[in-house]
Amino acid sequence: MTDYQAGKTVVVDKPFGWTSFDVVNKIRWNLKQKLGVKNIKVGHAGTLDPLATGLLILCIGKDTKKIDQYMPGLKTYTGTILLGKTTPSYDLETEFDEVFETKHIDSDSLNKTKLALTGVIHQKPPVFSAKQIDGKRAYEFARAGKEIEMKTVEVEIHQFSIDDSRFPEIDFEITCSKGTYIRSIAYDFGKLLNSGGTLIALRRIKSGDFSIENALSPEEIIHRIQAEIAL
Repeated sequence: MTDYQAGKTVVVDKPFGWTSFDVVNKIRWNLKQKLGVKNIKVGHAGTLDPLATGLLILCIGKDTKKIDQYMPGLKTYTGTILLGKTTPSYDLETEFDEVFETKHIDSDSLNKTKLALTGVIHQKPPVFSAKQIDGKRAYEFARAGKEIEMKTVEVEIHQFSIDDSRFPEIDFEITCSKGTYIRSIAYDFGKLLNSGGTLIALRRIKSGDFSIENALSPEEIIHRIQAEIAL
């Protein structure tokens, strides 16, 4: 019991469709029930969108003080960009709103675009994001149909590899700095090709020193909590 309250960090493989808060809430509820306490601190380092899967660092008890320590680490993602279509959210959270030509795109232009989006770049976060604007989340304005101007931010793409064997779907792996929006990378990728781009799959496989190979599903973590805590 004291191990969890003293502090534990666990690596979760977040399921598709879950918010990061869903994971936190599920683990916290089970810990409170098993420990017989009214509350216990549980937090995460680095949000994942509901449509993304993969590595989520979960800090329990006094380890919540380590969240700021874990946040700056480089992140690595794998996923798929669909060329020729866009959505307002830059992913499949919203419906396709525009269709573009892709016949002019070849391997050479794909590689040039990849290089253009490698290194220090400037990007605009999606309007459908948790970015704070005047004390509110950007998605609150977007879902209300209100237009807002998203400010450009500087991020760094350390590594960007692509596989165009399933064109117009482009599989990728990206290692990037904290705060990078992969949805914006997908949108910008399509725009630079004089087409459109939508992120249709995303999985985080690394964050700092943590790797997906060591991650457990929420159910596996709950099973471990049940086994480790004896009242």
